[in-house]
Amino acid sequence: MKYAIVESGGKQYKAVEGSAIEVDRLSNQPGDQVTLDTVLLVVEDDKVLVGKPTVKGAQVKTTVEEHIKGKKIVVFKYRPKKRIRVKTGHRQQYTRLKVDSILVE
Repeated sequence: MKYAIVESGGKQYKAVEGSAIEVDRLSNQPGDQVTLDTVLLVVEDDKVLVGKPTVKGAQVKTTVEEHIKGKKIVVFKYRPKKRIRVKTGHRQQYTRLKVDSILVE
């Protein structure tokens, strides 16, 4: 099994060929090709390449599948004895990327 650890938007994700990952929303349209160049680790069977800090010449080719919203969370601000109660919500927006291939030069 071939997989890589990539960085997008300051977060790290495990990208396995043929599977999908959900990253913070990107400006690309569904169907566009996206290349992730910040590859921190590549594992192929028994061969492990660890970057310092990134693996030179490694790329992960992905395709934008869709833009989705995450689960709603409730934000509740409360100050006791002062009658201050503020209830708001938040839904994070994500982009689902299908991992096409992991390339190492």
